[in-house]
Amino acid sequence: MADDQRLFFLLQQAAHQLRVTGDRRCLAAAGVTTAQLGALFTVQDRPGLTQRELAAELGQRESAVTAMIGRLVDGGLIAKRPHPRQHRAVVLELTDAGARALVRARPEIDRVNAELRALVGDSDYARTAAALRRLADWPS
Repeated sequence: MADDQRLFFLLQQAAHQLRVTGDRRCLAAAGVTTAQLGALFTVQDRPGLTQRELAAELGQRESAVTAMIGRLVDGGLIAKRPHPRQHRAVVLELTDAGARALVRARPEIDRVNAELRALVGDSDYARTAAALRRLADWPS
């Protein structure tokens, strides 16, 4: 089978390898997975967002985000507060421990990105990132 016909398979393999490697390294550095880091960074960038908004931002099902938030709350990395206008909703806030986890994770994230840049080369790094953004939005 020609390489161009295996793109979907190769993307799945690469995503799996990146997730396994990223999770292992981020767990060692900060005690959180890459998915949890995504949630923590989003809550840091948008304090006061709801779980529903977080799920939409991450492109995940609400049930998956609810379970992840439960683990982050239990770990003291995120706090839930009553929503000021929606009776049943809660807002999410990064705790000091969550902020420290992000600080601990940052050097590892930077190392991984530097390794990826070295792997694909400087000239292809931006083009690869742009292509992956387009794929992430497909079909739109």
